[in-house]
Amino acid sequence: MSLNTGRQQQIAQIVRQQRSATVQELSAQFGVSEATIRRDLEKLDGQGVIQRAHGGAVALESALPEPPIVRRLRDNQDEKRRIGLAAARLVHDGETIFLGSGTTTIEVARQLGEKRDLKVITNALNVANILANFEHITVIITGGLLRHSEMSMIGHLTEQAMRELRADKAIMSIRALSLGAGLTNEYGMETTIDRAIIGFAPHVIVLADHSKWGKSATAFVAPVSAAHTIVTTDAAPSAMVKQLQTQGIQIVFG
Repeated sequence: MSLNTGRQQQIAQIVRQQRSATVQELSAQFGVSEATIRRDLEKLDGQGVIQRAHGGAVALESALPEPPIVRRLRDNQDEKRRIGLAAARLVHDGETIFLGSGTTTIEVARQLGEKRDLKVITNALNVANILANFEHITVIITGGLLRHSEMSMIGHLTEQAMRELRADKAIMSIRALSLGAGLTNEYGMETTIDRAIIGFAPHVIVLADHSKWGKSATAFVAPVSAAHTIVTTDAAPSAMVKQLQTQGIQIVFG
């Protein structure tokens, strides 16, 4: 381990424990210049380990618990529409896709009407309801236990159905993502469904508006590298976007 890496790990630990730290105090503590500390903080921020702030850094923000889907429909609505349109462009005629639950996947479903010979597997009743308007799209709904707040199917019956099916692409929303914490969600049975989605198709597309970036939720789903493509907008933090691109993850902007 290099001196720089060791120092950066210690800085990250200090920020997490204290919830914040200034460039000046870190410079004095480690006996290095403030310019060096600023570079360390920029790197840690780009990795999604801490969050850069004026004069220093603060601990990575935790994602707040999600309200029910009906209350989230208006949040970042325009941004979600653009993400939905960009994600739909990644779907091609004749493919089989999995489309998960969430307010952004609803926007994807609304944009699929022009596709031909498309098969869509979903565990989301509201997604299926939208797709029911497109007679030329074959819709397969997994069984399971209805989670009323999300209008989605979860539980072992859903997982069993997913083990018996395959898709070309899986499109899913995520509660939070960061380089340090990975893809995370609220703890519960839906987390096991998210993990199943990750392994459902050879190409995983994650939808994340800017409010999901650089944050962590309570349950680990997968490392960020499990996503082959992330669809977002230019409001996403540029440093983290560049870090993900250097890892070979495709970033598509809506």
